[in-house]
Formats: sequence, structure tokens, C-alpha cells
Amino acid sequence: MFSLGRIVYTQGVAAKIEDQTLTKLDLLQLIFRHKSGDWGNLCQEDKDTNSYAVKHNERIFSSYIINGIKLYVITEWDRSITTVLLPQEY
Repeated sequence: MFSLGRIVYTQGVAAKIEDQTLTKLDLLQLIFRHKSGDWGNLCQEDKDTNSYAVKHNERIFSSYIINGIKLYVITEWDRSITTVLLPQEY
């Protein structure tokens, strides 16, 4: 649906991978869902906002819960970078 740019994750996500709470495969699955327009655990209004953002080059925000951990995926408006982060890192 849109370009992801460079894909990165935060130190908090790295710590979850290090302690094996998350895997890199988990992150790839979230990225795939995000890129395909599955915005995860968002209300309908936020999903509609993302659909608009895809068409008008605005920031795209998704939220998922995996292995009991809430994660955000954010693609910046210019599609230069997509970041996976924990809510407390937002």
C-alpha cells in the first residue's frame, strides 16, 4: 500500500527480543500487517485516519498486541522510516 522506508526498532523492543519475549519474526509479521493496511487494535476513526494518510502522504500509525505486549508501528509522512516501539517510548 505504501513505502516503509528504513525499518528500525527502539531499545525497548530490542530488550524484548534479547529476553526472548519477542522475536524478529514477530516484528516482521507486524510490519507486514502494517504495510498491508491491517492497522491492528485501533478504533474505526483511527483506521479511517490511516486510510486517508496513505493516500495523502501523512503519518501512519498502527497498534498491535503480540505475546501480551502492546507495540506501535509508525511510518513517517515522507515514508523515510518505519519504527516499531513500545507505548512508553512514544
